[in-house]
Amino acid sequence: MGKEECKTMLDALNKVTACYRHLVIALGSTSDSQNLREELKKTRKKAQELAVANRTKLTTLLKDKSISKDDRAEYERLWVLFSSSMELLEVDMKRSLEIGQDFPLKVPTRHLIQTGMTGATTTVAARAMSVQNMKYDGDANIDTADLKDLETEIVQVGQMREEMEMKVQVAPWAVEAKQEAGAELKSTLSTGNSSVGVISICEEEPKEGLDGETDIMRIFAGIVFVAILLIAGILGYLVINLS
Repeated sequence: MGKEECKTMLDALNKVTACYRHLVIALGSTSDSQNLREELKKTRKKAQELAVANRTKLTTLLKDKSISKDDRAEYERLWVLFSSSMELLEVDMKRSLEIGQDFPLKVPTRHLIQTGMTGATTTVAARAMSVQNMKYDGDANIDTADLKDLETEIVQVGQMREEMEMKVQVAPWAVEAKQEAGAELKSTLSTGNSSVGVISICEEEPKEGLDGETDIMRIFAGIVFVAILLIAGILGYLVINLS
C-alpha cells in the first residue's frame, strides 16, 4: 500500500512540474499574458505542496528499519526520481525568474518574441490544478510583484533539496532501473491514478495512403528526370549534327 501511494504522489508531482515547464516555455513570447503569470504562480505553488508531501512520505519510509530489502530498493528508486523532479522544478523556477525580469508586461522594456506558439495556456494550467476552469484573481502588477515571491521560493526549494540529501543519503548510481532506457516511449501512455492535473498527449493517427502517395511522387520524379535526360540528349545530337 505504501509503495502504491508513493507512486501516485510522485506521479502527481511529475505531471504538475511538467505542466509548469510547459507554461515557462510561453514566457516572453507572444503567448505571454497576465493570466499566464498567474497560472505559473499557482502551478509552482501546487508543485511545492506536492514536493513537501512526497518528501515527508518517502523520508519516513526510508528511515524505517523494519522494511524489507526489496521495499527499500523500491523506495530508493522513487527517491531518486523525486530528487530529479525537484531538480527540474528548481531549474524551471530560475528560468521563469530570469525571463520574467527581462519581459515585464506592465512596463515593457522589449518586444515579445515571436516563437511560433499560439493559443492560451489555460487548459494546461487547469489540468495542473485539477480544475475544469481556471479562476483569475491576480493583481494587475502580478508580473513584477510575484518575482519577489519567486526568488524566495527558489531559495526554499534549494534548501529543501539540501535537507533531502542530508536526511536521506541515496546514491543515484547505486539504484537499479526497473526497465530499459526508453522503455516508457514504447509503452502505452497512462494517465495514472492521480487526481491532480494530467497533461493530455494526443497521439497522431496514422495517415492512410501516405506511403502510396510517396511512391507515386517518386515515380513521377523519375519520369520527369528521364524525360529531361532524353530532351538534353536530343538537343545535344541536333547541335552536333547541325553545326
